Amino acid sequence: PRKPAGPPRATDSVDPVSVMRRQVWASMDSDARSMLMNRGLNDIFEPGLRASIGELIEDVRARGDAAICDALAIFDRIDVDPEGLRVTDDELDSAVVSEDVDRSIDDAVAHLRAFNEAQMERSTNWSIESEPGLTVGERVTPISSAGLFTPSGKASYPSVAYQLAVPAIVAGVPELALVVPPVPGGSGEVDAAVLVVCRKLGVRNVFRVNGPAGVAALGFGTESIPRVRKVVGPGSPAVTIAQVEMQRYGMATMMLLGPTESLVIADDSADPTLLAADLLIEAEHGVDSSVVLLTPSSALADAVDLEVDRQLELLPRARAEAARASLGPNGGCVLVDDLNIAVSVANEFAAEHLQVVVTKLELDDVLNGLVNAGEILVGQHTPFSAGNFVIGCPASLPTSGFAHVSSGITTDTFLKRTAVAHADARAAARMAPSVIALAEHEGFPAHAAAMRMRQG
Repeated sequence: PRKPAGPPRATDSVDPVSVMRRQVWASMDSDARSMLMNRGLNDIFEPGLRASIGELIEDVRARGDAAICDALAIFDRIDVDPEGLRVTDDELDSAVVSEDVDRSIDDAVAHLRAFNEAQMERSTNWSIESEPGLTVGERVTPISSAGLFTPSGKASYPSVAYQLAVPAIVAGVPELALVVPPVPGGSGEVDAAVLVVCRKLGVRNVFRVNGPAGVAALGFGTESIPRVRKVVGPGSPAVTIAQVEMQRYGMATMMLLGPTESLVIADDSADPTLLAADLLIEAEHGVDSSVVLLTPSSALADAVDLEVDRQLELLPRARAEAARASLGPNGGCVLVDDLNIAVSVANEFAAEHLQVVVTKLELDDVLNGLVNAGEILVGQHTPFSAGNFVIGCPASLPTSGFAHVSSGITTDTFLKRTAVAHADARAAARMAPSVIALAEHEGFPAHAAAMRMRQG
């Protein structure tokens, strides 16, 4: 396809568009900017939903497996007895997928192992002598147990299973449990592709549960499901609320893995056909997704919008409806005056998935300026779908702006660091006056006395 002439400025007139909501950053008031940045949070923390999930959590704590079975019957319309919550060894061993899917799982797992093993090599014990006689450092060890939540419902997600399990396995977590809702409309069966992933990776503790109830079960432990120290995995607002609420009971989790989102920074060097295709990748996930194009070129925006409209006709109705919501009221095109402003807006947005499509001349400056994103994919041969399935970089990533403060799921997610120090007599004597002065200032005489004994 022909690339648009340009570059027109963001201040050019904004014409009606067929799919993408069109806004001009310089003209957006504070409310409009806030709505763009705060996507998804209102749904995640909606008071009625929080109250409902809180009641479910208390029910699981009180009644264990019986509450989980009731949740499956009420919310998933699937009847499972307590003894049927655990996926059997026979189910795991007999699960099959097509040869193409089987090979693709192996391909993805190999890439994930390569990425996480390289990261693990950099997560090593270390020590330094910070002064004569005083050695300080850290020991890096895996957490004792982890729960992996793999969603179901809108689609099958074997990719989530391996994206969570491989980093945990490479990190050396000794106890893993995976929970997954049964296939919708079935009689309790779990997606065969998820079971194939579990079998290949040696994950044998697999349970069929409703999402929020499963998160609670992993946090408390039930008659069938083991208690774990940390639970990770993306899901609906209800699943996310369950993870947040369970932190009150000592269960660690990640913030936040909610509705998917993507942002693309592009100038008019981009191929609009490929750009439209890449925007639709995350846009097709659901009507709660958010997809944003940042560009200084209104001509590029026009060309991309026409391509999006054309490519939507090739999608199933449900996916097309999701994409229209993601690129319409939930996101759309934001015209900026230049790429520097695009970088600034992108850093404030802190996207889960970020792609950069600009000229080689501008690329280094744009990449050097980007600091808030779950992932950064460079160029039009690195689409989000490749990142989601095979590349090997983390694909379970913080959403809703939490990329400001957190990262994707890798071996680091499943490791902890323990500080280690060793002082000899001379180092203790040298530190004593400082320790004593600070202890006395804060009113802790025993702290000071312990050091005085070592002054000789």
